[in-house]
Amino acid sequence: MRFGTFIPQGWRFDLVGIEPADQWRVMRDLAQHADAGPWESLWVYDHFHTTPVPSDAATHEAWTLMAAFAAATDRIRLGQMCTCMGYRNPAYLAKVAATVDTVSGGRTEMGIGGGWYEHEWRAYGYGFPPVPDRLRMLREGVEIMRQAWTTGTATLDGRHYQVDGALVRPLPLQAGGIPFWIAGGGEQVTLKIAATYASYTNFTGTPEQFAHKRDVLHAHCDALGRDRGEITLSSNFNTIVGQTEREARERLDAVLARLRPHLGDDRTAAIERDYLSAPGFGTPEQIVERLQARAELGLGYAIHYFPEAAYDRSGVALFEREVIPALR
Repeated sequence: MRFGTFIPQGWRFDLVGIEPADQWRVMRDLAQHADAGPWESLWVYDHFHTTPVPSDAATHEAWTLMAAFAAATDRIRLGQMCTCMGYRNPAYLAKVAATVDTVSGGRTEMGIGGGWYEHEWRAYGYGFPPVPDRLRMLREGVEIMRQAWTTGTATLDGRHYQVDGALVRPLPLQAGGIPFWIAGGGEQVTLKIAATYASYTNFTGTPEQFAHKRDVLHAHCDALGRDRGEITLSSNFNTIVGQTEREARERLDAVLARLRPHLGDDRTAAIERDYLSAPGFGTPEQIVERLQARAELGLGYAIHYFPEAAYDRSGVALFEREVIPALR
């Protein structure tokens, strides 16, 4: 199994209490720690406002961070899970990503999806198109980026995007262009887009739900004549690890204490329930067992979010010592 880690950027209230002037240092140091460690990739979220409620807490922009991480690291691959197609013109996004790939020496990944955070869409003036339109935007945008990265130009007269000879030079350093991670488990459209364009998919759920989405993806691959083995299946995991169950619980309590003043009791309680049932919560042995079961269903890449990382790296270090070696 391959492993990636999220860098806290504020979106999940994971930089609260840290002065804005110090937040880049915290993010940079975590990125450089990951760069020096066993992780294959680091990730950020493409969001503008905090979740599950908008607030005035800082949320740092994903592609600005991508460029900064490209310059601040040497080895680790860089991704976003996932870029919202509707937030940027796809020809412009192709240009941004190609530049980041050049700065990074060819280490960029393109996570891309249809988007979902309605408050954010409307607040920034993007409206909030219905799901079918957002998925058409995704399909058109991915095609524009594929053209741009393989030929240096893109032309498409689509329903949502029209580009006419858009030039994207230099090309990404990666042969064949930047790998696509198509995020989402929509069975009729999103997974078909993934079967057409993706090097990676990203969806989660219970083991049964994951296996079902895998089978739907593979059916689309078969219908399109695509080799199933060309697409790596990935999932994201909210992760809190302790040497004992009691330590994991204490770590969770510390996270909840930071969240409660911003989210209130009900939302914090919901997050608590989510963590307690998450595959990434518990002792190293418990997490290894759950991830191994996912690997047997076809999971090839696990991306872990540590909500305490900006304040306490010891859980990350424990995961690096005891979970990754057991599954790599």
